[in-house]
Formats: sequence, C-alpha cells, structure tokens
Amino acid sequence: SEKKSNKYETINLKKDGGELWMSSTLTPVIGKDGEVKKVVIIDTDITERKKQEQVIQQKNRDITDSITYAKKIQEALLPLETNIKAKLPESFVLYKPKDIVSGDFYWFAEIQNGTVNRESKDHSTLVLAACDCTGHGVPGAFMSMIGNDLLNQIVLGQNITNPTKALDALHQGIRYVLRHDEGEMETRDGMDLALCHIDIKNKQIEYAGAHRPLLLIKNGDQEVTIIKGDKIGIGDDAMHKGRSFTTHIIEVNKGDTMYLFSDGFPDQIGGPKNKKYKSSRFREMLLSIQSLSIDEQKTALDNEINEWRGEKEQTDDILVIGVKF
Repeated sequence: SEKKSNKYETINLKKDGGELWMSSTLTPVIGKDGEVKKVVIIDTDITERKKQEQVIQQKNRDITDSITYAKKIQEALLPLETNIKAKLPESFVLYKPKDIVSGDFYWFAEIQNGTVNRESKDHSTLVLAACDCTGHGVPGAFMSMIGNDLLNQIVLGQNITNPTKALDALHQGIRYVLRHDEGEMETRDGMDLALCHIDIKNKQIEYAGAHRPLLLIKNGDQEVTIIKGDKIGIGDDAMHKGRSFTTHIIEVNKGDTMYLFSDGFPDQIGGPKNKKYKSSRFREMLLSIQSLSIDEQKTALDNEINEWRGEKEQTDDILVIGVKF
C-alpha cells in the first residue's frame, strides 16, 4: 500500500490564555483494494520552537528597523546631488548600496580663494572623492562615517586640498582612529578612493588615488584614458615603508568627461556565464554612452548593471560618479 503524509500546523488557545502550537502529520493507510482503511495522526507540541521563531523574527525586525534608520543618518552625511550639480551642472552620482547601508560613499566641497565656501557662486575650485571602504553593510557603513569625518577635518578643517597631502593625512587618520599601530589590534580596515581637486576656471584636475583610477574620455575620442592610482590603500602597512601617494595633473577641455568609481560595478557577478562584469566591459560601456546626456548616462549605467545582475544578489556596493566639463 502507498502512504502519502500531509503535515500542517495549528495554534490553539489554552485556558490560561497562552498559545499552544501543534504540528499534525496525517498518514492514510491504503488497503489492497485501494481504499483508505484508516488515517494515522501524530500530533507534536511545537510551542517552544514557535516561541523561539517569534523571538528571532522580532529581533530581525528590530535590527532591520535600526539599520533602516541608520541609513537615514548615513544619507544625511552624503552631499546632496543637487548641491554637486549646482557647481558641476553636468554630473551624476550612481549610488547603489548592496545592503541597507553602504561601505561606499562620496564626498564634495567647494573651495573659494583657499578657504572652504559652500555658499559662494563664484567658486574657484572643488574637491570631489569616490570612496570604497572595507566591507559593506553595517561594518562598511561605520568605516564610511569615519572616512567622511576625517575628510571633513582634513579639507574643511585643515584646508588641505592637494590630493597627495589629503590622502596622506587620511591614511594617518585611519591608522590612528583604528589603532593600526598598536600591536594587539588585529584590524587592518581602511579604504580605497579616488580624490580630485578640480579647478573649473583653469580646466585642470589634480588627482590622486588609492587603488582607484580616474577614467577620462576626451571630447570626440573613441578611447578611454586610464589614470591609475597608487597600488596602496588608505590604512595599508605599505605606507609606513616610505611610500606616498602621487598627484596627477590632468588638463581638460569642454566636452571631456571623467569618471570616478568603486569596484562594485565591474565586480558585479551576472551575465549569461555568471561572471564579473569586468573593468574592460565597464570602459566599453562608458564609450558607448558618450552621445547621451549626463543624466541619461546615469540611467543607462543603472539599467545595464541591473540587467547584468538579473535575479542574482548584488555583489558589492556600487558607486559611479560622472562629470562632463
């Protein structure tokens, strides 16, 4: 005879008002004639298991609610894209956290006559950075807040705008805050980033990078110029061996476009073969959208990475900044 069991759960109220959860398994016993002769019912008290599940579910809701609120705080620390556009009208920021909060962040400030000025319309230079902190989610978000605070101190507080000096100071700040130089501390968290000091009037960019490049597409060109950052990260021990970051001077003309980005876009897993998007494909994509407006470029990049990812999980935080001069 064949047996096909059915299982279901029920909740009942006890006399004292408490909950009683039961799991019931019904198994029919079939005779030789194919008819059901009897049904075997096995009831199991699963109240304690259900209580534990409810506790876990509530904790998950509380944690998610807490992280969602933390997202509001993190987003409040980021520059408003409208403020960036006020100074760089043809620009976009594509910002896609992997989780609710992000380890990627971007930073922006206006410098007027050697001092920070967020109000003056007659600005002379700008500082723009795309940063990729160790990890993503909550750990990455903590790192991003540390990085954001240190950049505020370095650029806004100490008025350091030279990219080499700014990255050197950021490196020292990260090592101090995270106590890298104390032997008992095992953490080696840090960040990669590209930082630019942009002189709009003189059409010049000073750039330095920690593992992150700057991509430049000259107006009318059919190739991407890659200005590579140094192969050292903010917080790396290698910096204590006499190394420093390099500032690159880049001349730009009207119609040229630069891109700063974290590794989230090229590292996204997807496509027909379930592989990384890759940096080479990313550069090809940038070339293919040069005829679009800067806002259309943002939409095209967003659509491209979503299509590449498909139903798969987002691999990492994604940040892409584009600026057309």
